[in-house]
Amino acid sequence: MTVQIDDRMPIPREIPFDFPDDIDPQWIPDKDELAAMFNGASLTMPYLEPFLIRTMAEAARTISDPTVKETVRAFNAQEGQHFQTHRRFNELLKSKRYPELADTEAEMEASYKRLNKKSLRLRLAYTAGFEAMTLGVTKWLIEDRTSLFHHADSRVASFVLWHMVEETEHKCVAYDAYKDLYPSGIGNYFARAIGVLHGSFDVMRFSRRAYIKILKREGLWQSLRPRLRLYGELINFVRHVGPYLWRATLPGHNPRQERDPAWVTEWLDLYEDAPKDKAPLIDTFDPAMPVPFARPAASATAHPA
Repeated sequence: MTVQIDDRMPIPREIPFDFPDDIDPQWIPDKDELAAMFNGASLTMPYLEPFLIRTMAEAARTISDPTVKETVRAFNAQEGQHFQTHRRFNELLKSKRYPELADTEAEMEASYKRLNKKSLRLRLAYTAGFEAMTLGVTKWLIEDRTSLFHHADSRVASFVLWHMVEETEHKCVAYDAYKDLYPSGIGNYFARAIGVLHGSFDVMRFSRRAYIKILKREGLWQSLRPRLRLYGELINFVRHVGPYLWRATLPGHNPRQERDPAWVTEWLDLYEDAPKDKAPLIDTFDPAMPVPFARPAASATAHPA
C-alpha cells in the first residue's frame, strides 16, 4: 500500500544518532557486500550535500515564489543534519577499518570544487536530478527493509532509513526551485533531463570507488562468490532506481507524480509526538520492522505497509 505525501513543509530534525566504537563496519549479518554499498554511499554525503546546500542557497536569492524560498531553507537545514550525521558515521568507518577512504574523500572534495564553478542552471539540474534518484532508493530501502536489514545493527539501519524518510519529505523542493528559475523552453528541459543522469551517476561513481576499497580491505573483491553477490545487489538497485530515473528525464515529469511508501508517512506523522531526546531505533529482529514509535491507541491495530 502507498499513499501520497502532500506538500508539507520539510522539518529539520536534530536526531541524536550515535555511532560508538562497538559498531561493526560490516553491520548487516551475512551481507558484507550490501553493507559496503551503503557505506560507500554514506562516504559521499559530506561532500555531495554541502554542494546541494550551496546551490540551493544561491538559487533562493532569485527565486520568486515565497513558498519555494521557505521550502529551500528547510531543505538546506535537513541536508545539513544529514551530512553531519554521515560524517560522524564515516569517521567511524575510517578509524576502525578503512583509512584508505580518505583518498576518495579528497577526490570528491576536488570534484565538487570544480563543479561549483559551473552555471547555476547546471548545478540546480544536478541537484534536482540527484533528488530524483533518491525516490527510487527510498522505495527500495523502505519496501524491502525486512530483507535488506534483517538482524542488522539497528543504530545504522535506523539512521539510513531516517535519511530516506526525509529525502521523501523534501522530494519536490529542488525540482520546484529549478522550475521557478527555468520554467519553460526546450533548453531548460534538456538541461534538467541531463541533470538527472549527471547528478545520479556522479554520486554512483564515487560510491563505487569507496565500496571497492572497502571490499578489497575485507578480502572480498577478488573472490567470485562475493563478486556475484555484489552484482546481485547492484541489479536490485538498478531494478528499483532505474524506472525513477527514466521517468524523471521525461517532459512534464513532476516528483509529485511518484507514490510514496505508507511507512514513510507513518514515520513522519508519529514522530511529531515521539520523544526527541533519543534516536528512534527500528527493531531489526521484528519480522515487520514497524516504525519505531508508539502508535496512538485508536490506531494500534494499524499495520505498516
